Formats: sequence, structure tokens, C-alpha cells
Amino acid sequence: MKNIFKITFIVFASLLFVNCKSSSSNKSRLTGLSFNDPKNGNYIRANSFNGQETPLGMVGVEGGSFTMGQVQDDVMFDWNTTPNKIHVRSFYMDEAEVTNSEYFLYVQYMKDVFPPSEEKYKNIYSSILPDTLVWRKSLGNTDILSENYFRHPAYADYPVVGVSWLQANEYCKWRTNAVNLKTLIDKGNIKNIFDIDTISNFFDTDVFLVDDSKLFNGDTTVYKRGIGRTIRKRGEARPARDAFQGRKITNADGVLTQRFRLPTEAEWEFAAKANVENREYNNIRGRKKYAWNGKYTRAKNKRNRGDQLANFKQGKGDYSGPSGWSSDGADIPNEIKSYPPNGFGLYDMSGNVAEWVADVYRPIVDNEANDFNYFRGNLFTKKMIDAKGNVVFAGEEGGAEIEYDTLPNGKIVPRYLPGSIKYVPITKNDASLRRNFSKADNANIGDGDANSTRFYEDDEDEIARRPSMYNSPKSPATEIDPVTGREVLVNDAKKRTTLISDRTRVYKGGSWSDREYWLDPAQRRYLPEYMATNYIGFRCVTDKLGPLSTGKRKARNPSR
Repeated sequence: MKNIFKITFIVFASLLFVNCKSSSSNKSRLTGLSFNDPKNGNYIRANSFNGQETPLGMVGVEGGSFTMGQVQDDVMFDWNTTPNKIHVRSFYMDEAEVTNSEYFLYVQYMKDVFPPSEEKYKNIYSSILPDTLVWRKSLGNTDILSENYFRHPAYADYPVVGVSWLQANEYCKWRTNAVNLKTLIDKGNIKNIFDIDTISNFFDTDVFLVDDSKLFNGDTTVYKRGIGRTIRKRGEARPARDAFQGRKITNADGVLTQRFRLPTEAEWEFAAKANVENREYNNIRGRKKYAWNGKYTRAKNKRNRGDQLANFKQGKGDYSGPSGWSSDGADIPNEIKSYPPNGFGLYDMSGNVAEWVADVYRPIVDNEANDFNYFRGNLFTKKMIDAKGNVVFAGEEGGAEIEYDTLPNGKIVPRYLPGSIKYVPITKNDASLRRNFSKADNANIGDGDANSTRFYEDDEDEIARRPSMYNSPKSPATEIDPVTGREVLVNDAKKRTTLISDRTRVYKGGSWSDREYWLDPAQRRYLPEYMATNYIGFRCVTDKLGPLSTGKRKARNPSR
């Protein structure tokens, strides 16, 4: 009896302590006003945040400082990998590239939501399809790959290729919406709309937060319950059993996932180098040449000694070694996770396929301008608001018809998906008197804009008539002046541009068709954002919220 009494007392005291702690955390520490209480304004505060869950298929990458840039000799003589000290914030990254099966899920989903059989949607489906003709060779028998690589189950877990930078970005946006929709269904906030044939599966996180009545054909009965409880006012009828209870979920509740996106160049290189393997206490010993630790591309352990640690081209006509003893296991992209991961647990950061990153390409990474989470390509936007003060949705009344852009290679892509919110660049007034940014499009800031050219003048109209920084005219030619008969220099007035532009994006890492030199994570190349190849894929990242690290700091000394 004494033991029962003790146990009962301890349980009661514990419950009392938890309730007191809970009630105190539901009040403002500075004003005493209640949070999440319908009787006192229902002001929002998340009850607790126990740390961000690692998204499916991702691993955590703890941020820090590192030397971004080359280790090997600059054999290309382009000086575009000059070492720079950069700090990167913590983030989550896909442990491997996005595969054919995962991208095919996206294709099927979009076909279901925007059926190409409908005239107004016919260009949406075609705009997301990978370019399977990237496998064709004028002097090669490779049509079997054009026909099978993307859809055949034999290649389901191979990295998707033939995807442009623009398509990779659209996939990241869709993934954000798909994960949030699944989360809301699993938590019981939304009915399983995949079981309801009469409702469109279109879901957009931004639309959900702004006006969820715009989703699911306007059918708000799909919303089952919200956060908290609903207080009935005196005289109000009791709501129906299946009526929506509580309040709508907001971003402040911490339920929705952060946006998936392409990694920045600094993030990708930091994750690929995984200097955590070379850390001794708070110092880094040496610089890494590959994603793995070591100076060579072959395994040294007894079981796999001599095997290549990545999928790459080892010489002219040598993509896999002799038959019967393949040295890297593949002559085209290989199945993901076929090679050991790096120090962060990331696969194929050197070899298999190169990968798109978010940055606009410039020859120099300017860490003098910014050495914290460096990224070139920011376009600051805001929601489009109509004359009545309402948010404008694409493809609806006020948003006009679905708008399409024609890319330089002839492909037609939607500017916005129907039903999504339209965004416009911020104006000068929005950035007035700000010290941290001054305009919407920052792709060419400090390297390609008027301020960075030798033709800088105060008159903006005069600047517009001047050649841009990356205009490359021919050298002046000598001609005979017909009047004076003297030899004069004549400048080339025709506008000619280089491949470097605000639509040129960086891709990183070596691929199955590249030599060993490109396996170095510091190497960087570029391609127009609307083009695709058979050796460039991608993976997604998402930001980590809260502290830099959630674990205990541990000393690491590999020499002992």
C-alpha cells in the first residue's frame, strides 16, 4: 500500500509540474497574454519545437567555414576557381541524385492535375518531360537509351538526365507542395483527396496559406480539422460532427516543410568536400581533392582494392575498363548508391552525373562582397496585387489566360502554373533607403551591371546605350579614310555577347563521361539554364531551422 501511495503521489506531482510548465509556456513572458486560447484572442504560438525532422531521402549537413576553390592545377587557365574562404549555414541535402522513378512520379502527377488532352494545359505536360534525345549521337548507336533510359524499370534507380536547370527548379517547387499535401493528409487536416475522383489534386503551399478556398475546385469540405479548438458563442448552434473545427494552419505552427530548392554552388561544394573527415578539433588538416578522403580514385581496402570509387571516364574510349573486370561498374550513369558515401553520408558527389546548382555563372566568386552563405542569382519578388487589393492567381479572373514563354531552343514553358500565385519583382520604392539590397534582380550585381563596367556614368539613359560588361566586340580594324587617305582604327559596332549571361547556370561535379580532373568538387562549369545533357542531373536541398548543430560538439582527432 505504501508503494502504491508513493507511485500515485509521484505521478500526480509529475502531471501537476507538466501542466504548470505547459500553462506558463502558453502565456507571453513579457505581457501575460495567453497564446492559442480562443477566449483570449487566439494569438498564435507553437507549443514546442523539438527540432526539425530530417526530410525523407535527405541527410543533415552541419554548416561551417571552408575554403571554396581549386586544389589541382588550373589546366583550363580560366582562373574561375580561385580559393575563397566562405561560411555556409546548415542544411539538409538529398543523399543521392533524383532518380528516373522519382522524376517519373512528378511527370505522372502533373499529367493527372493538368491533363494534356485539355487545350489550355497541352503545353504544361510537355514542358516538364526530360529530353530523352540527349542520348543520340551522330556517329553512335545509342537510340536504345533514348527509348528506354527514362521509363524502363531497368533504369528506375538511375539518376535522371536530360533535365534543364529550369525543369529541375520546377521539380523542387512541386516536391515542396507534394510533401506538404501528404503531411496535411497524414495529420488529418485534409481528407485523402486521392480517394475523391471529383476533386483536382492541385495543391500549392503558398495558395494554401493565402486563401485555401482556391484549392480543390473551391471545395472547402476537404478540410477536416485545424489547430486548437473552436469556442461557440452564446446562442450559436452546435456545429455538425464533420464540420471544420479549430483554426486554419499557418506557417507559424511549424507543421509545413521548408521549401525544397537546388543547392547553391557554395553549399554543393561544401557538402561534396566533407572536410569533417579532415577535422582535428577546430582545425582542418590539408585540402581534399575528391569527395572521399584520399589522393587516389581507387579503393585501398582489402575487399575492394583497386576498384574505382566513382563512375567516370578513365581515358579515350575507356568508360568502364575491359569486360570481365569492370573498374568502375558502369559505362553510363550507374544506379544511385553504387559507390561509398562521403563524410556527410552523401553519394556520388564525385562522378556518375554532374549536377545543377542554383547560381548564375560568373568567372569569379566574390567573397569580398559577401562571405556568408554566398549565392549569385537573387531575384526579390512580391505577390501581385490587383486594383482591389486582392492577390492575383494565374489562369483565373484577374490573372488572365495561362501565360507561356518560348525559350531560345523553341520549347514552350508556362510562366506560372494555373491556380498558383503570381509574383512580380520588387520596385525601387520597395528597396528605398535600404542598405542590404537596392534592386530586384541581383544576378549581375558587381559583375556585369553598369557599376562594374568601365563605361559607368551617372546618367542611367546613357548607361543603357553603352555596351554591357560581357559584350565581346572584335578588336578594332584598320581602314583607309576615303577623304583624308589616312589609316584609321574602326571599332566593331555590332553587339556580340559571350556565353556568360544572366541565364547561364553553374553545374558541379564530374560525370560518367568526364575525365578524373572534373571529379574535384571545386571545379565549375556552366550551361544556359534551358539546355539539357545526358550527363547533368540534380539533387535538392532544404534549409535547416534553429541552431547550427543539434548534437553535442565532439573532438575528432584521426591521428590518435
